[in-house]
Amino acid sequence: MLSATSRSAVVASLPLVRSKIEQITPIFYERMFTAHPEFLDGLFNEANHKSGIQHSAFALGFISMAARMAEDENEEVDAMLTRIAHRHTALGVSASQYDIVHDHLFEALEIVLGAEFTPELRRAWNDVYWLLSNVLLRVECDLYDAQASFARWAFWWVTGREEHGDTVFLTFEPVTDTPVSLATPGQYVSVRVATPSGRKQARQYTLISGGGTARQIAVRRNDAGLVSPVLNDTLAVGDMVELSNPYGNVVLTPSDAPLALITAGIGATPTAAIVRALAEAGSDRQVQVFHADRSPAHWALRERITEDVHSLPNATLELWFQEGGDSSNFTGDMDLTFMDIPREAEVVLCGPLPFMQMARGQLIDQGVAARQIHYEMFGPDLWYPERG
Repeated sequence: MLSATSRSAVVASLPLVRSKIEQITPIFYERMFTAHPEFLDGLFNEANHKSGIQHSAFALGFISMAARMAEDENEEVDAMLTRIAHRHTALGVSASQYDIVHDHLFEALEIVLGAEFTPELRRAWNDVYWLLSNVLLRVECDLYDAQASFARWAFWWVTGREEHGDTVFLTFEPVTDTPVSLATPGQYVSVRVATPSGRKQARQYTLISGGGTARQIAVRRNDAGLVSPVLNDTLAVGDMVELSNPYGNVVLTPSDAPLALITAGIGATPTAAIVRALAEAGSDRQVQVFHADRSPAHWALRERITEDVHSLPNATLELWFQEGGDSSNFTGDMDLTFMDIPREAEVVLCGPLPFMQMARGQLIDQGVAARQIHYEMFGPDLWYPERG
């Protein structure tokens, strides 16, 4: 909780910092990566840094959380920080790196704000930074401690590879007999590989199967990416890759509440994991699955999800395709306004940002509480949802 003095200073200076943050973040990252180029080797996303998306995500997150802290909306801040902590632990972030980020961020603030960054403002924003960081560090420490192994990265064999159009299904098994953490349906792992530049890069992929010692992911090719082309084009059975432990807080939890799974494109991977777990448990929970894709052929998980949904006694499946559907599907963009989604439903969203924004807005308009709507985003988090 911010002190009264810090809160007052943050509220007063928010317009100033917000107006300059897009100048501050490039300087911050440039100075930090110059001093610590190793951060771009397996920790930070090199492509997002070059495009500036990483800068925008940090700016949006820092300002959004500072504003909510100043307004004592600590429950919302905690939810945001929990999502970030899971992502950090999936990348192996360590406590010492918070000091490095702090020093370069505050140097950038001083450079851009100059005399306006008074000692009073520095103390207040320092308070913001360390309150956020200490929550993250506490959650991350607990997440690390809960794993079966202290190792943050481990080598795994590629033991299976199946291609479906532009999507490849990869199965991994551990190289050693080190204890393996079991994944909760909906969680993801980071996959870290060497890229053509010689640097390592890590990306997160939902475990569509991870209840035992084996792991399976589905990777849709992204020609603009650095990691998916390696996984799609060059990774073969018998190769070794580095995987993190499983993380992610948008997961299947024990509940009798109705469940709505709303996805688009390769964002269907959490649904695949969740409905498979429900099917294997013989669940009678009310489950609604809504998915949008380019075409039936383009949806690599279609057969698996359809089979699992049909095996559940109280599950339904509604589909939208841009092309190639039939009379049993909808054509065009997903529209939830005429779907009967219970107000008490727990909701999982996963897909492109505009899609999730649309779906969340339609759900809230129908009376579903914002606290019941959970989302997973792979890539820079450019969305801090409005209060609903």
